[in-house]
Amino acid sequence: MTTVQNTEPSDQQLRTGTAAELNARAADAVGFLLSQLGAHATALFSERIASLDLTPPQVGFLRLVGSEAGSSQQAIAGRLGMAPSRLVPLIDDMEERGLVERRRDPQDRRNHALYLTAKAGRLMGQLNRVAVAHEEAICAGLDPKQRQQLGALLQRVAANQGLEPGIHPGYRLMSQ
Repeated sequence: MTTVQNTEPSDQQLRTGTAAELNARAADAVGFLLSQLGAHATALFSERIASLDLTPPQVGFLRLVGSEAGSSQQAIAGRLGMAPSRLVPLIDDMEERGLVERRRDPQDRRNHALYLTAKAGRLMGQLNRVAVAHEEAICAGLDPKQRQQLGALLQRVAANQGLEPGIHPGYRLMSQ
Protein backbone atom coordinates (compact mmCIF):
# COMPACT_ATOMS: atom_id res chain seq x y z
CA MET A 1 0.00 0.00 0.00
CA THR A 2 1.34 3.39 -1.00
CA THR A 3 1.18 6.20 1.51
CA VAL A 4 0.39 9.63 0.14
CA GLN A 5 2.39 12.42 1.70
CA ASN A 6 0.55 15.48 2.88
CA THR A 7 1.79 18.38 0.74
CA GLU A 8 -0.25 21.03 2.52
CA PRO A 9 1.70 23.41 4.78
CA SER A 10 1.22 22.93 8.50
CA ASP A 11 -0.64 25.48 10.60
CA GLN A 12 2.71 26.46 12.12
CA GLN A 13 4.20 27.08 8.66
CA LEU A 14 1.22 29.23 7.71
CA ARG A 15 1.46 31.36 10.87
CA THR A 16 5.18 32.13 10.64
CA GLY A 17 7.02 34.45 8.34
CA THR A 18 7.22 38.14 7.81
CA ALA A 19 6.18 39.81 4.60
CA ALA A 20 9.86 40.03 3.61
CA GLU A 21 10.35 36.30 4.26
CA LEU A 22 7.25 35.44 2.26
CA ASN A 23 8.40 37.66 -0.59
CA ALA A 24 11.85 36.04 -0.57
CA ARG A 25 10.25 32.60 -0.57
CA ALA A 26 7.99 33.56 -3.51
CA ALA A 27 10.96 34.72 -5.58
CA ASP A 28 12.42 31.19 -5.39
CA ALA A 29 9.14 29.27 -5.55
CA VAL A 30 8.75 27.13 -8.65
CA GLY A 31 5.07 28.02 -9.06
CA PHE A 32 5.83 31.73 -8.93
CA LEU A 33 8.75 31.42 -11.35
CA LEU A 34 6.62 29.43 -13.81
CA SER A 35 3.89 32.05 -13.61
CA GLN A 36 6.36 34.92 -13.98
CA LEU A 37 8.10 33.33 -16.96
CA GLY A 38 4.79 32.31 -18.54
CA ALA A 39 3.46 35.86 -18.40
CA HIS A 40 6.76 37.21 -19.75
CA ALA A 41 6.94 34.65 -22.57
CA THR A 42 3.32 35.32 -23.53
CA ALA A 43 3.88 39.07 -23.67
CA LEU A 44 6.99 38.66 -25.84
CA PHE A 45 5.27 36.16 -28.13
CA SER A 46 2.28 38.50 -28.47
CA GLU A 47 4.63 41.29 -29.54
CA ARG A 48 6.37 39.03 -32.06
CA ILE A 49 3.14 37.87 -33.73
CA ALA A 50 1.47 41.28 -33.73
CA SER A 51 3.25 42.02 -37.00
CA LEU A 52 1.36 39.04 -38.46
CA ASP A 53 -1.92 40.49 -37.12
CA LEU A 54 -2.47 37.48 -34.85
CA THR A 55 -3.01 36.84 -31.16
CA PRO A 56 -1.77 33.82 -29.17
CA PRO A 57 -5.25 32.20 -29.09
CA GLN A 58 -5.52 32.55 -32.87
CA VAL A 59 -2.07 31.00 -33.33
CA GLY A 60 -2.96 28.05 -31.10
CA PHE A 61 -6.22 27.53 -32.96
CA LEU A 62 -4.52 27.62 -36.37
CA ARG A 63 -1.82 25.24 -35.14
CA LEU A 64 -4.44 22.79 -33.89
CA VAL A 65 -6.55 22.95 -37.06
CA GLY A 66 -3.41 22.48 -39.14
CA SER A 67 -2.35 19.41 -37.18
CA GLU A 68 -5.86 17.94 -37.05
CA ALA A 69 -7.18 18.93 -40.50
CA GLY A 70 -10.72 17.76 -41.15
CA SER A 71 -11.73 17.73 -37.49
CA SER A 72 -15.18 19.03 -36.68
CA GLN A 73 -15.77 22.32 -34.91
CA GLN A 74 -17.05 20.32 -31.94
CA ALA A 75 -13.91 18.17 -31.86
CA ILE A 76 -11.63 21.20 -31.98
CA ALA A 77 -13.65 22.90 -29.23
CA GLY A 78 -13.41 19.72 -27.15
CA ARG A 79 -9.62 19.56 -27.57
CA LEU A 80 -9.36 23.19 -26.51
CA GLY A 81 -11.62 22.59 -23.51
CA MET A 82 -14.13 25.23 -24.54
CA ALA A 83 -17.80 25.31 -25.46
CA PRO A 84 -18.37 24.99 -29.23
CA SER A 85 -20.50 28.15 -29.19
CA ARG A 86 -17.52 30.13 -27.83
CA LEU A 87 -15.30 28.85 -30.64
CA VAL A 88 -17.64 30.01 -33.42
CA PRO A 89 -16.56 33.72 -33.34
CA LEU A 90 -12.90 32.68 -33.59
CA ILE A 91 -13.67 30.39 -36.54
CA ASP A 92 -15.77 33.12 -38.18
CA ASP A 93 -12.88 35.60 -37.85
CA MET A 94 -10.33 33.14 -39.24
CA GLU A 95 -12.68 32.27 -42.10
CA GLU A 96 -13.30 35.96 -42.94
CA ARG A 97 -9.53 36.48 -43.07
CA GLY A 98 -9.17 33.58 -45.49
CA LEU A 99 -7.19 31.40 -43.09
CA VAL A 100 -9.70 28.64 -42.32
CA GLU A 101 -12.42 27.04 -44.35
CA ARG A 102 -15.41 25.08 -43.18
CA ARG A 103 -16.46 22.11 -45.26
CA ARG A 104 -19.52 19.97 -44.77
CA ASP A 105 -18.59 16.57 -43.42
CA PRO A 106 -19.62 14.04 -46.13
CA GLN A 107 -20.45 11.43 -43.46
CA ASP A 108 -22.56 13.82 -41.37
CA ARG A 109 -23.72 16.93 -43.18
CA ARG A 110 -24.69 18.55 -39.87
CA ASN A 111 -20.99 18.88 -39.01
CA HIS A 112 -18.43 21.22 -40.46
CA ALA A 113 -14.86 20.01 -40.87
CA LEU A 114 -12.14 22.63 -40.50
CA TYR A 115 -9.14 23.05 -42.81
CA LEU A 116 -6.37 25.61 -43.18
CA THR A 117 -6.30 27.47 -46.48
CA ALA A 118 -3.21 27.91 -48.66
CA LYS A 119 -2.94 31.44 -47.24
CA ALA A 120 -2.82 29.99 -43.74
CA GLY A 121 -0.20 27.49 -44.86
CA ARG A 122 2.07 30.35 -45.90
CA LEU A 123 1.34 32.12 -42.63
CA MET A 124 2.26 28.98 -40.68
CA GLY A 125 5.71 29.12 -42.27
CA GLN A 126 6.14 32.66 -40.98
CA LEU A 127 4.82 31.62 -37.57
CA ASN A 128 7.31 28.79 -37.41
CA ARG A 129 10.17 31.24 -37.92
CA VAL A 130 8.75 33.51 -35.22
CA ALA A 131 8.31 30.57 -32.83
CA VAL A 132 11.91 29.41 -33.33
CA ALA A 133 13.24 32.93 -32.71
CA HIS A 134 11.02 33.22 -29.64
CA GLU A 135 12.23 29.91 -28.22
CA GLU A 136 15.85 30.94 -28.81
CA ALA A 137 15.31 34.26 -27.03
CA ILE A 138 13.50 32.73 -24.05
CA CYS A 139 16.12 30.01 -23.58
CA ALA A 140 19.17 32.15 -24.41
CA GLY A 141 20.78 31.53 -21.01
CA LEU A 142 20.69 27.74 -21.35
CA ASP A 143 22.93 25.37 -23.27
CA PRO A 144 21.27 22.63 -25.38
CA LYS A 145 21.52 20.00 -22.62
CA GLN A 146 19.98 22.36 -20.06
CA ARG A 147 17.16 23.22 -22.48
CA GLN A 148 16.43 19.52 -22.98
CA GLN A 149 16.47 18.91 -19.21
CA LEU A 150 14.22 21.87 -18.51
CA GLY A 151 11.80 20.79 -21.23
CA ALA A 152 11.64 17.25 -19.83
CA LEU A 153 11.05 18.50 -16.29
CA LEU A 154 8.34 20.92 -17.40
CA GLN A 155 6.62 18.16 -19.39
CA ARG A 156 6.62 16.01 -16.25
CA VAL A 157 5.14 18.83 -14.15
CA ALA A 158 2.50 19.55 -16.83
CA ALA A 159 1.55 15.87 -17.06
CA ASN A 160 1.31 15.65 -13.27
CA GLN A 161 -1.09 18.61 -13.36
CA GLY A 162 -3.25 16.87 -15.96
CA LEU A 163 -2.48 19.37 -18.73
CA GLU A 164 -3.05 18.32 -22.32
CA PRO A 165 0.22 18.39 -24.29
CA GLY A 166 0.26 21.25 -26.79
CA ILE A 167 -3.03 22.78 -25.57
CA HIS A 168 -2.90 26.01 -23.57
CA PRO A 169 -5.31 25.92 -20.60
CA GLY A 170 -6.24 29.55 -21.31
CA TYR A 171 -8.79 28.37 -23.88
CA ARG A 172 -10.93 27.08 -21.01
CA LEU A 173 -11.13 30.65 -19.72
CA MET A 174 -12.56 31.73 -23.08
CA SER A 175 -15.55 29.50 -22.34
CA GLN A 176 -16.57 31.52 -19.32
